[in-house]
Amino acid sequence: MKNKLLYIVLLPALFSGCEFFKVKSSEPEAIVRKPIARAHDVYLYKEDLEGIAPSGMSVADSTERMTRYIENWAKKQLLIKEASENIDFDEADIERKILDYKYSLMGYEYQSYYIDKNLSKEVSEEEIAKYYEENIDNFILKKNIIRGRFVVVPNVAPKTEDVAKLMVSDKVADLEKLTTYCLSFATAYNINDSLWINFEELISGTPLADIQNKVQFLKQTTFAQESDSLNTYYLKLDEYKISDERSPMEFVRDQIRDVLINRRKIELARKLEQQVYNKAKENNEIEIYK
Repeated sequence: MKNKLLYIVLLPALFSGCEFFKVKSSEPEAIVRKPIARAHDVYLYKEDLEGIAPSGMSVADSTERMTRYIENWAKKQLLIKEASENIDFDEADIERKILDYKYSLMGYEYQSYYIDKNLSKEVSEEEIAKYYEENIDNFILKKNIIRGRFVVVPNVAPKTEDVAKLMVSDKVADLEKLTTYCLSFATAYNINDSLWINFEELISGTPLADIQNKVQFLKQTTFAQESDSLNTYYLKLDEYKISDERSPMEFVRDQIRDVLINRRKIELARKLEQQVYNKAKENNEIEIYK
């Protein structure tokens, strides 16, 4: 196999920010078409880079992006050259595939435009609940989850003896005190006890992670406090679900919402295709010969 040589010439203008894209109409054609890179007998010109670096991008970022683009372009050209020398391509088939890709891309862009313009992302609680009930067996937990409070406080923090009392209190005033304390001293905390949280992720990196039987721990615990050399960890458990149980709807609400919105996208894409087809038939713009 012959050795392949790659020559890439970068113009000084490549490193001059937005000026890179400016072409004076009074300049000779030879200067306008001066290449910035070559791979074998294929050339890349600066006008081919229009839009690669958006306006407003810093000089350093635009230079890095254009350099990367040129290098990728050169690699592709060399690969094409290598392929053409080792494989007997059907040029007509290649052209058909190029056209098919082009038209597919154009259709996709228009579909995306149509969907963005017509898609409603408002999903009601009734829709979410209906989908949840109809597909409840699909929402089986693969992990243990909890609902409660979790706070990590450095051992050097003041008034740590008050944290446990505030953690287990249901009084609004105590929750406000706990919130203020966490904002001032806690290194990590989650005191929104209406949210379901992955238990293993929550306790990762803490002494609680060393618990051997976590399911038994969840069943027997309403409050836990553990310490290491740096921090004290407070955990209040209001409710739990273990793996292989059905997930609470609140835990999968966002997942269901995404599914319902994606359904709408698919339906809009089908609707657009059918509308275009029906319109063409009505205007006698399409015929299928048998």
